[in-house]
Amino acid sequence: MSAPATKFWIGPSGWSYADWSGVFYPASPPRGFKPLAFIARYFNAVEVNSTFYRIPAASVTAAWPKLTPPDFRFALKLTQSFTHQRSAFPEASEADAFHACAAPLRDAGKLGPLLIQFPWSFRYSPAAADWLARLAETFADYDRFIEVRHTSWAQPEALDAIRRSGGYCNIDQPLLNHCLGPTPHVFGERAYVRLHGRNAATWFAEGLPAFERYNYLYSEAEIREWVARLNSMADRAREVYVFTNNHYRGQGPANALDIRAMLEGRPVDVPDELLRAYPGLKSRANPARQPGLFE
Repeated sequence: MSAPATKFWIGPSGWSYADWSGVFYPASPPRGFKPLAFIARYFNAVEVNSTFYRIPAASVTAAWPKLTPPDFRFALKLTQSFTHQRSAFPEASEADAFHACAAPLRDAGKLGPLLIQFPWSFRYSPAAADWLARLAETFADYDRFIEVRHTSWAQPEALDAIRRSGGYCNIDQPLLNHCLGPTPHVFGERAYVRLHGRNAATWFAEGLPAFERYNYLYSEAEIREWVARLNSMADRAREVYVFTNNHYRGQGPANALDIRAMLEGRPVDVPDELLRAYPGLKSRANPARQPGLFE
């Protein structure tokens, strides 16, 4: 018997962005409009960006599964106190709060991986490897993926430290000073990819709004480059998660739909607003506006 086809989970990073109005979401949404439900019409996964800033109550996350179809996944981004504020390891109560917020998604069968994103300033060292090991112990019940951005993590001993603590988050970012380039790593049965954009002019710039770092639309050639890499990863992984974090003005959803269409080899449903904003999508869009594949 042939091996089952790799499952791709594809979507944007986050869904609560004011600048998506009239670009991805309707400019005049109907009564009762739910952005997450709209996301689920076009994608089968979403990366939850808000959990990086604060841990939501379980009553908040309990509402999310009801807005999505059965075959949908939420990838939670670990709170920044565990990754960016490393003077001391957070108290157990903070991990407990995170477990509580994830519980409704787990109970609904829709909990995807845990993304543990570190900044560029997080360099490989024995102490850094110990921090990863402690995170792996604290979040042992999650399918963990670790994102690092500095080239010090490209050496074999650093990759081994990541492998011992979870999966590897492959990223796309501007190739600037000691920034890791694209990789096709697969540690285990699942793989994870995040596309941040290649806006070199704003990546390390100071005094600009945070969204400017992710203000980038991938070209068709750049997307095809990643699709080839994703297909290579699919030969070694049972599941591949792909998220577009170039979120400004709906560029992330646009490129996520590019990726879906190229991987599936067929047109996909695209919101009218997004087609008007990014007409390059027309060659990959279904001519009729019908419910999305994952609806």
